[in-house]
Amino acid sequence: MAASGERPELGFVTDGWYTGGWEREQSGGDVLTRIGVDLGGTKIEALAMDGAGVELARYRVATPRGDYDGTVKAVEGLVRRLESEVGPATVGVGIPGTMEFHGVGAERVGKVKNANSTWLNGRPFDRDLSVALNREVRVANDANCFVVSEATDGAAAGLGVVFGVILGTGCGGGIALNGQVHAGRNGVAGEWGHMPLPWATEEEFPGPACFCGRRGCMEMWISGTGLMQDYERATGRAKTGAEIVAAAEAGEASADAALVRLEDRIARGLACIVDVLDPDAIVIGGGVSRIGRIYPAIAAALPGLVFGGGADTPVLQAKHGDSSGVRGAAWLWPLEKKG
Repeated sequence: MAASGERPELGFVTDGWYTGGWEREQSGGDVLTRIGVDLGGTKIEALAMDGAGVELARYRVATPRGDYDGTVKAVEGLVRRLESEVGPATVGVGIPGTMEFHGVGAERVGKVKNANSTWLNGRPFDRDLSVALNREVRVANDANCFVVSEATDGAAAGLGVVFGVILGTGCGGGIALNGQVHAGRNGVAGEWGHMPLPWATEEEFPGPACFCGRRGCMEMWISGTGLMQDYERATGRAKTGAEIVAAAEAGEASADAALVRLEDRIARGLACIVDVLDPDAIVIGGGVSRIGRIYPAIAAALPGLVFGGGADTPVLQAKHGDSSGVRGAAWLWPLEKKG
């Protein structure tokens, strides 16, 4: 989940400032116009925003699936289209994978790994896009972009240590320290979805098979997909996540029980995060984050699960919703003031 480092071998960076002339005064004294790009499996979305986080323009195109060179060109095209409207800008990109770096200095090279957009894997995406745009480009895992967004001007704005969780089709996580990505030595900090479900019951063990090759990963229990599969195992009937929530609200006992199990499992998983990281806040995004009842349930369960009891960690719904990823990509260039 590492953000790409500076690229002095390409002549792009001096003390965090690109020397090609994109410094612009913005409201609040911040000098950067930022472009964020969310590179997804089906679409690529890009937005430009000013130093106060105000959106200036936004565009999206279909992802050229299976075409690496076409993907680089599509991102380049979006950036140039935005810059034709807002002027020169920094560029950050969120990808559905991680950057793994080897070497030091001019020999430092990053390659994508663990991307579900498999045509990116093994390719030096940050370098190739940097060359295409003639500037440093910062690249990070999309879950890390999510948490950076929420820690910068979202639900956890201004807090020092924030853990972000995306509960959607899958389950991702990321860590922000003082508003920026903490990727860890191996670039996998925050990969919470592929830890085993804590304190598994006899009924839960060993758990469903995960695409990663293991069984019982939290992703298979607490994602939207996990909720649907859990309901179907218990009832023999298939429902979407939204249908399960609606059925529970209408009084269906089996749907309510599925949500109770979901809430309990999320709380168990987050208790381990509190034990290890003890963040100032936890922010939840993705489709599951829109199930309002999970927040009081998790808050009630956490104190009894965290070591020593009494934990009061806020568990918050994402402020920026589906825009958190693309905004966080832009915020990979943090707030800075000239001089």
